[in-house]
Amino acid sequence: MTEPIISIRDVSKTYKSGVQALQPTSLDIMKGEIFALLGPNGAGKTTLINMTCGIVNLSSGAIVADGHDIVRDYKQARRKIGLVPQELHTDAFERVIDTVTFSRGLFGFPENPAHIEKVLRDLALWDKRNAKIMELSGGMKRRVLIAKALSHEPKILFLDEPSAGVDVELRRDMWEMVRSLRKSGVTIILTTHYIEEAEEMADRVGVIDKGQLILVEEKNALMRKLGKKQLTLELPTALQAVPAGLNGYNVELSNEGHQLVYSFDAQASDTGIPSFLKRIGELGVDYKDLHTEQSSLEDIFVSLVHRK
Repeated sequence: MTEPIISIRDVSKTYKSGVQALQPTSLDIMKGEIFALLGPNGAGKTTLINMTCGIVNLSSGAIVADGHDIVRDYKQARRKIGLVPQELHTDAFERVIDTVTFSRGLFGFPENPAHIEKVLRDLALWDKRNAKIMELSGGMKRRVLIAKALSHEPKILFLDEPSAGVDVELRRDMWEMVRSLRKSGVTIILTTHYIEEAEEMADRVGVIDKGQLILVEEKNALMRKLGKKQLTLELPTALQAVPAGLNGYNVELSNEGHQLVYSFDAQASDTGIPSFLKRIGELGVDYKDLHTEQSSLEDIFVSLVHRK
């Protein structure tokens, strides 16, 4: 097992107003993984990220980033971390290359024009290096934020809602970049509303709701454990009700009676499909087509948050 690069222990946040943004939370994030933090707006995702980055004070607990306590050894811990925030805060009048170079210096790193050039090229910003930030589109500004976060070669990269308001092309580019960063050994933690991104990219998934981390699971195990499989029969004639002879099966009608949907456990040794189809035949239920599908991470997420 790889050792954790971030260790969060009993960390909570209560604001002076009395609002508890994060209930006591413990979490280990492993070196070199892509960890997706999912949750509705206001769930506590950004609070947890900002505390790990030392932007928001902890009410309780401790966080260690790559061996450095983020309170006692703030400067060393922060040097290891790159953060791409949700908001597009950049100095409008600065040139792209200057703001990215300045970011590197902020963390006490010596100048390295070759590294800055590589980052800008990787993000398709090299041609815009002399442009003022105010001249860029929203998607390009987002790329500048990523470049700033990567300027000091962090080992840990936080992406807080990185795809909010960006076009599909940039989103694809960004995921290519995330994959190549992970190959180079960078650990990536992302919060996202685009659940298909987490499904495609993440090794593990954490679900946070109302300030509480309700689940942390390896993505594939989560899909297996909570992903229902369904066999759907397309009916030539709509049924008014599920045939009485199917009472023993987990069956429902959908699409105004034109589909008969049988839900089963994909992990079970006996899915029940052969006996179900045999029973359908015995009852004389006619169907023109059938297909199976598995619930997505989005279905799982919605059911977890509602169940909670």
